[in-house]
Amino acid sequence: MPLVNVIRGDRLDSAPINVRTPFIRIPLWLALSWWTLKALGRLAVVLVRFWYVTGPAVFFGWLYLRWGWAGPVGVVALVAVVASAWGFGHRPSFLRFGWWPVLARFRRWLYRRNWHAAMVTAKLAVSFDSHTVLPVLRKVQCTAGVDVVTVRMVTGQIPDDFAKVAERLAHTFGVRQVKAVPGARPDVVLLRLFRGDPLAKLVRPLPVPAVPEFTALPVGKREDGDGYDLRLFGTQVLVVGATGSGKGSVIWSVVRSLANGVTSGLVQLWGLDPKGGMELGMGAPMFARFARKDYTAMCELIEEAATVAKERAGKLYGRTRQHTPTPDEPLIVLVIDELANLTAYLTDRQLKDRIKAALSILLSQGRAVGVHVLAAIQDPRKEVLPFRDLFPTRIGLRLAEAAQVDLVLGEGMRDRGALCDRIPQNLPGVGFVVIDGDPTPMRVRFSYLADDEIRDMAHTYGRLRVIDGEFLDGAA
Repeated sequence: MPLVNVIRGDRLDSAPINVRTPFIRIPLWLALSWWTLKALGRLAVVLVRFWYVTGPAVFFGWLYLRWGWAGPVGVVALVAVVASAWGFGHRPSFLRFGWWPVLARFRRWLYRRNWHAAMVTAKLAVSFDSHTVLPVLRKVQCTAGVDVVTVRMVTGQIPDDFAKVAERLAHTFGVRQVKAVPGARPDVVLLRLFRGDPLAKLVRPLPVPAVPEFTALPVGKREDGDGYDLRLFGTQVLVVGATGSGKGSVIWSVVRSLANGVTSGLVQLWGLDPKGGMELGMGAPMFARFARKDYTAMCELIEEAATVAKERAGKLYGRTRQHTPTPDEPLIVLVIDELANLTAYLTDRQLKDRIKAALSILLSQGRAVGVHVLAAIQDPRKEVLPFRDLFPTRIGLRLAEAAQVDLVLGEGMRDRGALCDRIPQNLPGVGFVVIDGDPTPMRVRFSYLADDEIRDMAHTYGRLRVIDGEFLDGAA
């Protein structure tokens, strides 16, 4: 007897087994109820997810039904009046709690529109198991000129993956620059999208602090519009830039922030200007020691600073790890303009070796004992500046080539946004600051002091000085 398979009521003579798909019959009212509940559930999800759209829409709809056009228009006018009064009355709180959150919500919607295309074209999308996985845009925070986009990375990605395509992302989102920095969690990266440029305007000389704060010297303005404070304690500072890039702005900004310390005796500035005093000569009264012509005197001054550093190290042994400046043992800042004249271009080989030996001691041992070096140079090559790595704080101004950026600031800094080779010539004093241990370069514009302002500062705050071994009264 042949086997019979019954499928959906049909009889098939060739099937080996009997199979029948079960039918479940439910009443029409139950099916309609289920579809209605599903629709209501999805509507509730949409209403909750997009509350910032649905909430006002429902509210204004109710106003219109209750009072006609007068209701919505009256509420809008009332909100405008209250917001204006708040903005004029207390602008900081209005921006923080009123304007920036609203703008952030709008910007998040704009970024989401291009997010998929941006991640794919920047090669940040990952293909896994026949699926394309994208980094997730979590939230957006807005400040003056800067949008901070929090992104959850795909498993296996690191912040450097975003840093390497920062320029591509900047063009995609239509902003001036994008920087990628690690977030608070290991799987999060923060994209800083810079829209405007607060550094396009000249930064005027900043007020002189009554007492210098050596961990935060006010010297300029950051790219987000806030002031920038340079740390001097525990570091040595190297300034590198092409001709006309604004190295003098960095030097005089630091000197100005220390001016009251010079007057009180808490700070001593020792100046070396191998170019005959062209840069530092106008402010010579600010310096306790100053050499501008005699290379032997410059060498002796550096060796004297190294001797002070070694003597202080012996006094502080077993007592403390950081020197505290006092009028008896002040903070010493050795300011050197065009360091290459002393380390590379000097023809006297014996003198050059003495200078290099003393500088090596200063840079390696002087930070903790209150003897610091602020040096400026144009050529950052290793043969010109062999102890470049002994400067924990490096400032890269406008540079001639892209390859020089990583040479000055460290490997990978150009990928992280330090575009020193793209700084326009009409923006002197603009540069990128990198501190050891911080992978993110900070774009800064240092304040500019005109010649007359430098002379006035020297006359107001200057004290006695020694120039090329000759003792002079700089306060007169």
